[in-house]
Amino acid sequence: MRDDVIIGSDGKPRCAWVGSDDTAARRYHDDVWGTRTYDESALFEALTLGVFEAGLSWSIVFARRDAFRRAFRGFDTRRVEAMTARDIDRLVQDASIIRNRAKIEATVDNARAMTSASPTLAALARSYEVNRAHAPRSLTDLPTSTSQATAFAKQLKSQGYRFVGPTSVYSFMQNVGVVNDHLHGCFRATDYPRPRA
Repeated sequence: MRDDVIIGSDGKPRCAWVGSDDTAARRYHDDVWGTRTYDESALFEALTLGVFEAGLSWSIVFARRDAFRRAFRGFDTRRVEAMTARDIDRLVQDASIIRNRAKIEATVDNARAMTSASPTLAALARSYEVNRAHAPRSLTDLPTSTSQATAFAKQLKSQGYRFVGPTSVYSFMQNVGVVNDHLHGCFRATDYPRPRA
């Protein structure tokens, strides 16, 4: 087995970024990452985590995933778009999340964009789907961005979304299964596509 894929305690081969047997990361890898979804709250969550990941590592953001869910009202766009300046001030003081005012404000603005923009985020995501015949062979085969991500980011910005550069948008595409970047040898690499609720 290559270094890019590891065998878990359950005998399943997985992308090595999962690490050892961290249950939360393993569940995320197995059930979420690379699984195509158009559920509004799942799309909003993936977009938001990408906003907070900008300039940080994924592990820092992922470790606070439950806190972000609480802070941003279960990623219900209608409830987040209604957040006030007082709510934002409260979140800037919330040590359980990343207390970056610009990113918190961007999340509220992104909820507003999601509820009003046309085409919808789900429709845009569908239009950028990547269907590969073969899984990437190694981590070095995974780009940090693509021309599709650049075009997608440009469309999102034109609709009023913030903190949506090509790199964060490509991460979003991986997260929601617009592209499946599970590596060759990973048990998820053959799931093209596997919808989630």
